[in-house]
Amino acid sequence: MEEEIRALEQNGTWVLQDLLCDKRPISCKWVYRVKYNSDGFIQRFKARLVIRGNHQVKGFDYNEMFAPVAKMTNVRCFLFVAVTKGWELHQLDVNNAFLHGDLQEEVYMTLPPGFTCSTPTKVCCLQKSLYGLRQAPQQWFAKLSSKLREYGFVTPMRIIHCLPIVMGTHLWPY
Repeated sequence: MEEEIRALEQNGTWVLQDLLCDKRPISCKWVYRVKYNSDGFIQRFKARLVIRGNHQVKGFDYNEMFAPVAKMTNVRCFLFVAVTKGWELHQLDVNNAFLHGDLQEEVYMTLPPGFTCSTPTKVCCLQKSLYGLRQAPQQWFAKLSSKLREYGFVTPMRIIHCLPIVMGTHLWPY
């Protein structure tokens, strides 16, 4: 758990501050998981801090939560076209993807269970997304989209969500 907290703090996930009068903090919990390697033996024990997003109120804690999701039919169709055209494909896996999304709303969270602060009135003011937040997928998608544009990928004028789009030599997985 300490390793997870250290990683969250290094990522700038929150800032400790006093709670504003008109806000209420959302509680969080630890989710524990056992990771196994390919031969079935225990590789490691994992702890993940998850905010209780089911306690969020629309219009108060978040405004929008839409994020496109790829349908497997579209993925298969794209892979078929890529193989028949001889396109070079690359796969990317981002560790802790949702933790990279920057929050637009003010969201306050109670201190993680098992951790204390010298000032008991302090809460975590979230700067970045946490697993469990309703807007986490949307914030991650926004961050990914902006970074892809910075690297030269383009967004077509008419967007079909979740279909990879090829413009020139660039592939835009939108």
